[in-house]
Amino acid sequence: MRIHVLRQFFLVLLLGLAAFQASANDQYQLSSGDVIKINVYGEPDLSFDEIRLNDAGTFSFPFIGEIDASGKTAGQVRQLITSKLQDGYLVDPRVSVSVVTYRSFYISGEVKEPGGYPYQPGLTLDRAIALAGGLTERASTNRITIVRNEGGNRVSQDASLETKVQPGDTITIDQGFF
Repeated sequence: MRIHVLRQFFLVLLLGLAAFQASANDQYQLSSGDVIKINVYGEPDLSFDEIRLNDAGTFSFPFIGEIDASGKTAGQVRQLITSKLQDGYLVDPRVSVSVVTYRSFYISGEVKEPGGYPYQPGLTLDRAIALAGGLTERASTNRITIVRNEGGNRVSQDASLETKVQPGDTITIDQGFF
């Protein structure tokens, strides 16, 4: 009886996590450095486990050519591929597009291991600092800036430890004055 209840609990938990990931992918805008997976049901020559978006946020797809995915969601890319494949190639293509690897964020300044780290959905600045080995002795938790892409422009803003990190962010932790 207990095993059955535990199985049901884990099944509900896994379904909830899958739904959360799907909703995160529906809102996430693709850009340069993201890796996506494309599956065209019944068409192994048109299915790819990993496609990395180039510096312009595009990728090449058989029969269609160059696809601009920059600023689009995985769902929008799916719709684009589906409509292009329907235009003279496949009668009823069933396409899925998902993000395999998000582009990195970068952290520098007063952290023990500055550098680029893979983004994870739901990442906050305090967890990003932990990924970078923690703060140095001279770090200030009040003097943190994030430079991020907003509407095609790089914008600098002050941040706190609770600030959500986005893919492609550049985080700088300044020294505190003692």
